[in-house]
Amino acid sequence: MSADGAGATAIRLGFDTGGTYTDAIALDAQRRVLASAKARTTHGDLARGIGAALDSLLAALPGGSREQIALVAVSTTLATNAVLEGRFSPICTVLVGFDERMVERTGLRRGGGGRVVCVRGGHDAAGDEAEPLDEAAVDAALREHAASVEAFAVASLFSVRNPAHELRVRERIRAACGKPVTCSHELSAQLDAPRRALTAALNARLTPQIRHLMDSMQEVLGRGHIRAPLMVVRGDGTLVNAAVALEYPVETVLSGPAASVVGASFLSGRHDFVVSDMGGTSTDVAVVAGGRPVVRPEGAVIGGWRTMVQAIDVHTCGLGGDSEVAFDRERRLCVGPRRVVPLSLFGQQFPSVRAELTQLAVAAALPPFAGQFALRTPGPAPTGLDRLEQRVFEALATSPRRADTVARTAPGAEALRRLVDRGLATLSAFTPSDALHVLGRQRGWCVESARLGAAVLAREERAASARREADSPEGICQRTYEEVVRRSVGAVIETVLARDPGVEIGRAGTFRRLSEEVAAGRAFSQVLEVTVRLATPLIAIGAPAAAYYGEVARRLGALLQVPEHAAVCNAIGAAAGMVSEVCELTVNQPALNLFRLHDPAGSRDFADPQAAIEEGRRLAREYVLAAARRSGAHEPHVEITVHERRARSDSGDEYLAEATVSARATGVPVMGAATDGNAAPAPR
Repeated sequence: MSADGAGATAIRLGFDTGGTYTDAIALDAQRRVLASAKARTTHGDLARGIGAALDSLLAALPGGSREQIALVAVSTTLATNAVLEGRFSPICTVLVGFDERMVERTGLRRGGGGRVVCVRGGHDAAGDEAEPLDEAAVDAALREHAASVEAFAVASLFSVRNPAHELRVRERIRAACGKPVTCSHELSAQLDAPRRALTAALNARLTPQIRHLMDSMQEVLGRGHIRAPLMVVRGDGTLVNAAVALEYPVETVLSGPAASVVGASFLSGRHDFVVSDMGGTSTDVAVVAGGRPVVRPEGAVIGGWRTMVQAIDVHTCGLGGDSEVAFDRERRLCVGPRRVVPLSLFGQQFPSVRAELTQLAVAAALPPFAGQFALRTPGPAPTGLDRLEQRVFEALATSPRRADTVARTAPGAEALRRLVDRGLATLSAFTPSDALHVLGRQRGWCVESARLGAAVLAREERAASARREADSPEGICQRTYEEVVRRSVGAVIETVLARDPGVEIGRAGTFRRLSEEVAAGRAFSQVLEVTVRLATPLIAIGAPAAAYYGEVARRLGALLQVPEHAAVCNAIGAAAGMVSEVCELTVNQPALNLFRLHDPAGSRDFADPQAAIEEGRRLAREYVLAAARRSGAHEPHVEITVHERRARSDSGDEYLAEATVSARATGVPVMGAATDGNAAPAPR
């Protein structure tokens, strides 16, 4: 077999580890789906869910297929879900040369950067040192914070023009404690220092989640005696070696949505469409035009955080088949954003849950958190719990207990949620999957548990509002279905209109109401009939999509396509991906007739602008080829473009103000024997 996997029998495995399910598929050398499998994602021990999916997949393949596996690729929503749900690992962010206004712009003190430390230093726009680095302040911060954090982020002023201070801070951190360090200049070549700092902080905070996934994948593949390169889908839909993904986990934010777009294009054969991917935890909507997904050039926005990560422009909301259904303070029925285990599944696994729900449905009064159940995740005793978390953890058992017996107060309930976030506990409550079981639109789990859960919700609503008659379980389920449809339609409308610069949906009150009425399936006016027609096909993927998107497409006037294998589309997108890397170098003129090339290895000056640009082209090619090969590309192809920005002097003469040299290397992934992904990183 050749290095690029061109052998006639090469098999690619694709995995998608989402918040609810882990999917697995196998593609043959002709890129046909050979088999697929699903298993529940096991957050406390990802290897169990991944292993179950792999075992089912291998059992469905012909004998001898294991030896033909030449590539394993995985997409994941774990990083996306961590950002959406605010689940972060503790870190320390060191800001070099930032003034107070810039610190405020980062937003890091509002929860994104953990412990934030500011020290003197940084460079100017020309790459010259603006102030010496205060190494004593760095060392003091390490003494104070190193023992209590899992990783560090470092951002220095104008580090994309000269990264020396970021690199020196990283050296001191590694020498002092050896913990992971993210430098902002390695994630983006853009000048916006506050956003680079935020991106670096998110990268540091996501490292443990991605490491857990990579370790679990390697453990499962090792047990299965599968030796093949392991790749990860990034937020722009491209593949990267697992070792690189561990260094830059923030690039896997929106990995799952990106894989869904690649998979939808692969399965549908279409070049222009809107894709909506509904999973167990979230719904992701994106637009594909001319065969290419729309990429957000200024960086992905996820969970309110404005990053500098190149990613597919996707609208992500916390709406899925396993989203928690509850009532808000105004007693409106809400779906999401948190994920729980459906009562129908818990009731099937644990008969005691059905018995408890039966009693709750007829009880004289409902306890707090009625209809919710929790159990302890098997594993070693946890460390680092606060006093309330420890009490709640000790109240849990390995079989389900009613949430009110575990967390008796609102603070106790929040402590329980934190245990769930850490994978130490599992929470079950009523979900859209339960509603579909009651309505007869989904099968496989315990319908009676779902119906009892709906009855408890109806009683809870009636107890909180004397003005409302008690709804039937079927009524609660139909309202849940309608809420999922309404929000799904709204997500598609917002996504497609966000690409139209002439429409400001958030500011035009009448237009906003029109979109809301369309989403809700109501008439906009008694005298004006308004219809909507989506101009491109709507491709719906994900396990729950078929149950909802017939009605979603009807309200949007859309041609709907639910392709074969839609339930495992993300895993297909992972297996079908390519490797691509980009490098950008800048040439500017800090002084008359002095042209400075800003190189990750250090700036260099030229008297002739074309000489600076040509050297930039040579270095960009060298860097991007090294990055692509390290990321796992086989014989990558390089394209280089130069964008020059010219200006005129007072005398009218034209001169080069700035030039950007961009290089892109693209190739198929290396396939065959596992490769060494631990080489020294190439400049990015």
